[in-house]
Amino acid sequence: MDENEEEFPEHPAALRGPSEGVPAYPKGKTPSVASDLAALAGGLKTTLTESFRPMVTTMYPEDKTPRSERYRGRHYLRRYDNGLERCIGCELCAAACPVGCILVIAAENTDEKRVSPGERYAKTYEINMLRCIFCGYCEDACPVQAIVLGPEYELSDTSREKFIYTKERLLEPLPPDVAARLQAKELKKT
Repeated sequence: MDENEEEFPEHPAALRGPSEGVPAYPKGKTPSVASDLAALAGGLKTTLTESFRPMVTTMYPEDKTPRSERYRGRHYLRRYDNGLERCIGCELCAAACPVGCILVIAAENTDEKRVSPGERYAKTYEINMLRCIFCGYCEDACPVQAIVLGPEYELSDTSREKFIYTKERLLEPLPPDVAARLQAKELKKT
C-alpha cells in the first residue's frame, strides 16, 4: 500500500456515527406558533412601511442621474471659436497615458491647409477606449486644453473595432457660423 493511500482514504469517515442520531434543539426558547406569528408580523410591518415611502428609483433611459463636475467620461478634442483645432500634435497626452491607449501622429501646418494655430497639428489622433482607464492624465498634460473628458458615460458598442475612437469621432463639431462660412467658400469655388 502506498503512503498516499493512507493519508487520503478512498471513503472518508462520517462526521456523525450511526448511533448518534439528530442533535437536540438548542437550549433556550422553544419554538411556538406565537413566536412565529410575531416574527411574521414584524416582517410584514417592515414591508408595509417601505411600500408607503416615496420611490427613489431613477427610470434610467429616460431620467439620468446628474454627474459631478469632476466626472471623467468620454474624450473630446476641442476647437477654437474660429474652427481651428486646439491640438498641436505635441504628443504629451500620449506620453502621460499610463496604459498607452493614445496614438498621436503629428504633421506640419501649411498656409494652404491650416488645421491648428501652431506649426504642427495632429494628423492622426486615436484613443483605444477599451484600454483607457479614464484617469484624466491626458487632460492634465495637454498644454492647450485640446483634450477634455466630458460627462458622457454611455459608451457601449457592438464590436471592438468601434472602440478605437479616431480624430473625426473625437472632434467637436464646427461652430455653426464657421460651418456656414466654409460651406459658402466651397460654393464659390464650384
